Amino acid sequence: MGYVTNSAILPVLMGKGCLIISDSLNHNSIVNGARGSGATIRVFQHNIPSHLEEVLREQIADGQPRTHRPWKKIIVIVEGIYSMEGELCKLPEIIAVCKKYKSVWEKGKERGFHFTCSWIFAKEVLRVDTADVDIMMGTFTKSFGSCGGYIAGSEEVIKYLKYTCPAHLYGTSISPPAAQQIISSIRVILGDDGSNRGAQKLAKIRENSNFFRSELQKMGFEVLGDNDSPVMPIMLYNPAKIPAFSRECLKHNVAVVTVAFPATPLLLARARICISASHSREDLVKALQVISKVGDLVGIKYFPAEPLKQHQDGKAVKFD
Repeated sequence: MGYVTNSAILPVLMGKGCLIISDSLNHNSIVNGARGSGATIRVFQHNIPSHLEEVLREQIADGQPRTHRPWKKIIVIVEGIYSMEGELCKLPEIIAVCKKYKSVWEKGKERGFHFTCSWIFAKEVLRVDTADVDIMMGTFTKSFGSCGGYIAGSEEVIKYLKYTCPAHLYGTSISPPAAQQIISSIRVILGDDGSNRGAQKLAKIRENSNFFRSELQKMGFEVLGDNDSPVMPIMLYNPAKIPAFSRECLKHNVAVVTVAFPATPLLLARARICISASHSREDLVKALQVISKVGDLVGIKYFPAEPLKQHQDGKAVKFD
């Protein structure tokens, strides 16, 4: 799923005398890669650019521990969409902070300041210039329907990684069918297949996501995340509600993914809904009906529900 993309490349990019500034809710692959690099790690509060600036200013002023020498490299790492929160990264604001503190890749110099971002989806949604992100990571699972992950960056960076990254040097090459699946998916997304299917799918996933999120909120569920995000965590909180919610949904032929400790804090258990462009409106309405019934049964509707539901195609949508 691209786990090794982060965990194997960070130790190649960073090392002793370097500083990694990481969002507090970054994926475990980033956490393990940072720990394995030997670099100093500092964490800023999740998706709060003002706290990132505080950490960045303090670390630049103090320098390395004990010696207070300037850092060899500083790298800020965030995600585009936080997979357990469903939130879009505040990418424009974070990039503005990085630029304020001379966020540039200096060719031929060891000391530089770098910025990385995983998940290109948020870059497209937030209209961020790719030139403002030094290194981009993404997964070929999920929407691509294949396996593995990728790193995008300057020619110098990619060439360096090809010659030094153990995951590239010693790992087995991706299989031809998986590679062709990725190529075909990219062609569809870009419209190189001669159709507008890619644009239609991108529009459809946003439409589906926003419809599903708004209906869940109207029912009284606590749903995390932002509009346009296809990841929707429904908060369960009590660990005892996890098997009850999952099993009751399955009784009605709806399979849900529940997430608990250690992937989340002990008392912040949730069900993670991931919306696809392939979901029809009938699929979504059926799932909403089941989730609503189970939510009443298990007792996870933490807000008052709206009495009237959204109208679709001239007919009232009723979930009971």
